Amino acid sequence: MKLIRFGNLGQEKPGIELDNGQRLDISSFGEDFNEHFFANNGIDTLKLWLEKNSEEIPIIAGNERLGCPIDTPSKIVCVGLNYAKHAAESGMALPEEPVLFFKSTTAIVGPFDDVMLPKGSLKSDWEVELAVVMGKKASYVQEKEAMDYVAGYVLHNDISERGFQLERQGQWVKGKSCDTFAPLGPYLVTKDEVTDPHNLNLWLKLNGEIMQSSTTSDMVFDVPKLVSYISQFMTLLPGDIISTGTPFGVGLGLTPPVYLKAGDIMELGIDKLGVSRQKVIPFEK
Repeated sequence: MKLIRFGNLGQEKPGIELDNGQRLDISSFGEDFNEHFFANNGIDTLKLWLEKNSEEIPIIAGNERLGCPIDTPSKIVCVGLNYAKHAAESGMALPEEPVLFFKSTTAIVGPFDDVMLPKGSLKSDWEVELAVVMGKKASYVQEKEAMDYVAGYVLHNDISERGFQLERQGQWVKGKSCDTFAPLGPYLVTKDEVTDPHNLNLWLKLNGEIMQSSTTSDMVFDVPKLVSYISQFMTLLPGDIISTGTPFGVGLGLTPPVYLKAGDIMELGIDKLGVSRQKVIPFEK
């Protein structure tokens, strides 16, 4: 099942997208895709509701804006250097343990919203990533049980201001959390529709040119390892997002480096998780 949220920013309503691309407004289901929904077996409850109400669900107009498919996740936990070639192009050693950092939830926007360069930005960069959405509260989870805690997956463009991230001291979060720096979607694909999250092609184009093209099989630490590992240090709540890292091909790794500028168009996708597209705009007060 593909879960979507649609409508104006801050006023999104829940919906689903069918395999034929048709989108349905399920506002009458009475619940958004938030922590409560995932914690209370909401996906299975929604499936039963859809079976009973399939003929009464209104169709969403094709021009409706799509928002982030998860309503107010408590946190976005990101994994750095989780692809060997990306670590190499960044000039950093391959980690022995997952490198973790946070991305502020205030960075979240929809999959087709504009990405705004932050004030003073000279080195904003792109990163296509597979993101995992938690379906249950997870604390000290064993690796062999970790997939039981996953609700599904979503496409994430982990926009990063490299100057803020790498040159301003402190943690990477400063370069990761600017407004609009977390386009998510177009939809959350439930776990049952993704047979193997470690065998998905992922790619990103900048102005029509392929910059990143790889597969999740190249991840250093797989999804069960990441869920288990992160849960040793913090409680993951239903609806929380784990972004699993990006493959090689970011602007930082090019010679010379290439960074985003106003007017650029990013298009990115992952097998089964759809495609998103963002236009880069200058900073606006």
